[in-house]
Amino acid sequence: MMFGLTAGYIAATLTGLLLATHLQRRFNRQLSAQMVVDVGVVSFLMYQAGGVGSGLSVLLLVSLAAASLVGRGRLVLFYAALATLAILLTQTYGITYNGFEESSIVQAGFISAGFFATAILARLLGQRVMANEDLARRRGEALANQILISQCVVERMQDGVLIVAEGRLVNHCNPVARAMLGLSGDDSQARLAAQAPDLAEALKAWDTHGGEDGLLFRGVDGRELRARFERTASSGGEILVFLDDVGRIKERAQQLKLASLGRLTASIAHEIRNPLSAIGHAGELLREERRGEMQERLLRILNDNVIRLDRIVGDILELGRQSRAEPELLRIDEFCSGFVEHFNATESLSPDVVLIEGASPLTLCFDRSHLHQVLWNLVSNALRHSSGGSGAVRIELGSAYGDGRVELHVIDDGPGVPENVREQIFEPFFTTHTLGTGLGLFIARELCATNGASLALAESSSGAHFIVAGRNDTCLLPEPNGARAAK
Repeated sequence: MMFGLTAGYIAATLTGLLLATHLQRRFNRQLSAQMVVDVGVVSFLMYQAGGVGSGLSVLLLVSLAAASLVGRGRLVLFYAALATLAILLTQTYGITYNGFEESSIVQAGFISAGFFATAILARLLGQRVMANEDLARRRGEALANQILISQCVVERMQDGVLIVAEGRLVNHCNPVARAMLGLSGDDSQARLAAQAPDLAEALKAWDTHGGEDGLLFRGVDGRELRARFERTASSGGEILVFLDDVGRIKERAQQLKLASLGRLTASIAHEIRNPLSAIGHAGELLREERRGEMQERLLRILNDNVIRLDRIVGDILELGRQSRAEPELLRIDEFCSGFVEHFNATESLSPDVVLIEGASPLTLCFDRSHLHQVLWNLVSNALRHSSGGSGAVRIELGSAYGDGRVELHVIDDGPGVPENVREQIFEPFFTTHTLGTGLGLFIARELCATNGASLALAESSSGAHFIVAGRNDTCLLPEPNGARAAK
């Protein structure tokens, strides 16, 4: 009989466990049924073993404590009352019909009090555990949300961010850093030394000796980058590496400077033009009078400087009036031929001074008037610094290999651009010629940017070499930031 009861109890316990695991919609009923089974079986075993003196009532304490931890509401007190009632009835029945000691009823009472104490304490402990569990869950959700937000911020940052773990492994990097260093999407555990040796050496020097923070180096596409390091307080000792695009920072600073400069110079230019016209007109009137050689020389100086000032004012006003590009597909060979004829006629040049090379049928997406002004500025600048002889200025046409871009090369036979001023030639009002305004190259680059093209100074062993590169397949161009800033 005892063997059968034990087997049935084990089966009932396993069934309750399976139901509680896979069917939790009626958990309270399942728990109550299990407690009834536990109380009934333990009471019967205790009766067969001689009452509370057998010590089997302790099993009910374990069962009651477990039920109180996971139970809800007043059911905990119901379980304690059920166990108390079962113990007292079993012990009373044993005293009456089976000759149990009458004093054992006192021991049953103490055990019953222990049932209520166990149930209440276990319930309080269970409430605290559930409160801590709920707090941990909410903290976990907040932490997960914060991680998602931080990841989103890092991914959308315009600066490159790398997380370097122990062993100089790249633990994580955002898309900007991948583009700067040429990393692919699966290089998250690559060694930094293999991907960016210069950056790895700088990090090693900074980590070991507190080296320079703000190393300048070249990225995979030739961009000038600056690296900054910061140690984190994480247990893994990761190091944050911030990569800044120096060229983009300079461009942003240039745009801010030009925005304020444009507003100032435009207002000044309007105020200067009227008195400048009056001075020029007065000079013309003085030239009509008969004067000596000294007066003629002074009038020539006056007239030359009036013309130069008028050209500067015109360039400034043109810079402020840059209109939105209206690009079209131009036959670049035909356009350049017409431009050279017009330029030679205007400047009274020999036909062999400005030459066109590689005049194959190519198309370029560009605003017609903008391209004319860009070429005029470049060719005028090249002619000013050239020898002025045959073939002094060359316009070479060609296409960049593989990327579908058309290039115009303007090359002169002059002394070239000195190395110490190569970074400044595109800045406004910077010039190395006494007759220059310092705005020609700047306006040319801004017009190229407006048309989605680029203007760059190429390396050259002799003479200056400028390259205009633009698309030849589409003319749906947005307005660049540089053009908006110049306005």
